[in-house]
Amino acid sequence: MRSEEIRALSIGEIQSNIADAKEELMNLRFQLATGELTDYTRLSYTRRLIARYLTILNERELEEEMEGEA
Repeated sequence: MRSEEIRALSIGEIQSNIADAKEELMNLRFQLATGELTDYTRLSYTRRLIARYLTILNERELEEEMEGEA
């Protein structure tokens, strides 16, 4: 998912997607530990996706703080 697509989502949707991505990352780690994981790129993709979600969520929180101060 691209950053522009994530920015179009609401805060609740982003938080829901973060939870889903974290669950997927946990499952991928279990697959890695048991030797079932065949596509190792999914690990880094999922970590980066979570980071994107958290970055945009943090940007929104900072925007809200700046609006509150003004």
